[in-house]
Amino acid sequence: MQRIKFYTIDLTKIKGRGDVKCPKCGISISPDDENEDVYTILEPVVRGNYLEKIILKCIKCESQIHLTGFQVFSKKRSQ
Repeated sequence: MQRIKFYTIDLTKIKGRGDVKCPKCGISISPDDENEDVYTILEPVVRGNYLEKIILKCIKCESQIHLTGFQVFSKKRSQ
């Protein structure tokens, strides 16, 4: 039985509009994707009123990707 690999990507450390690549297979993951051909959202993790992270699953290699760094966006919106 193969263990599922998981990776963490901090959105505050990337440039652009939120597009990232799967750390394992390199497929491009975009927040503009409207279907689940590339990835699926497994779980949004909310703490209090803030989105802490989103856990994705890459369809190609089945890795879990934990997107973090949403607190920056929450702080900007509340100002």
